[in-house]
Amino acid sequence: MFILAIDSSCDDTAAAVLEGDRSVLANVISSQFDVHARFGGIVPELASRRHIEAIWPVVNEALHKAGIPLERIDMIAATQGPGLVGSLLVGFTFAKGLALVRNIPCVGVDHMAGHLLAAFLETPAPAFPYVALVVSGGNTSLYEVTDYTTFRPLGHTRDDAAGEAFDKVAKLLNLGYPGGPAISRTATRGRPDSISFPRAWLDKDSLDFSFSGLKTAVLNHVNRCRQKNEPPAVADICASFQEAVVEVLVEKTIKAAVGCGRRTVVLGGGVASNPRLRETMKKRCRELQLRLLVPAPVYCTDNAAMIGLAGYHQYQLGRTVIPDADVYSRFQVM
Repeated sequence: MFILAIDSSCDDTAAAVLEGDRSVLANVISSQFDVHARFGGIVPELASRRHIEAIWPVVNEALHKAGIPLERIDMIAATQGPGLVGSLLVGFTFAKGLALVRNIPCVGVDHMAGHLLAAFLETPAPAFPYVALVVSGGNTSLYEVTDYTTFRPLGHTRDDAAGEAFDKVAKLLNLGYPGGPAISRTATRGRPDSISFPRAWLDKDSLDFSFSGLKTAVLNHVNRCRQKNEPPAVADICASFQEAVVEVLVEKTIKAAVGCGRRTVVLGGGVASNPRLRETMKKRCRELQLRLLVPAPVYCTDNAAMIGLAGYHQYQLGRTVIPDADVYSRFQVM
């Protein structure tokens, strides 16, 4: 079975071709960093316009790289939500229209399901059940994953997602966009214990996250430096801020795994590419003899291969969409 998958949930236009649920024949991603960098963040209207321009060339390139003509595609999977509505509509409407023309099934995929299953695109693959942390610009959530279509939410962010906090702090420090890689690079030159930024642990047994207070603490620290006419120690700020985010992400994930009695931890989402997060999570899992699986960076960031994988398993359960199915912008419990 050949699957064409499409993702346009945010600012990347992505298309992939898969054979079944494991073999990725092509995975193409068109970034919009050049469009949004000058604004220090994503401008939704500009993102949707660029998706319109890029969708067919990206799909065509994926088919060409895979060596599979459109006539041999058996099913189309596309991100239905959550995400930016304008962006989602481009990819999802394109997928539904193409499926109608070809008279083949179309599956709407939850973007989070893609991230939760992305580790299966590589070997060794995880074994069910496992605990997964999805951490990106739009989501910071913990799940217990029991099979390809069953995900139990354990915790989520109450305000800013971790990736969003990275972007906002990077903008404050004039480090450019996207903020995550910029802060990670700058942090290598700083000391993570130089500034005592707060950790939001919330309630004793809570697995939820909150990064708005940390973001405000960084802002206050920078303002105090400027009031004293002292240049902020940007590298130390980045290292200390990153350490505060990573410590909470790691410890809450470990707490979730131990509490659920699971021996495998999986990371997903763009922030899962952060070297400090990977290093710290690996160390803590090793200490507790937990198995850690982290996909390659190309499968951590938004991509269509993970959407095709999740779509394949949705299709096996007969979950297809009707032509007037709509996108959704906010997280839905799966």
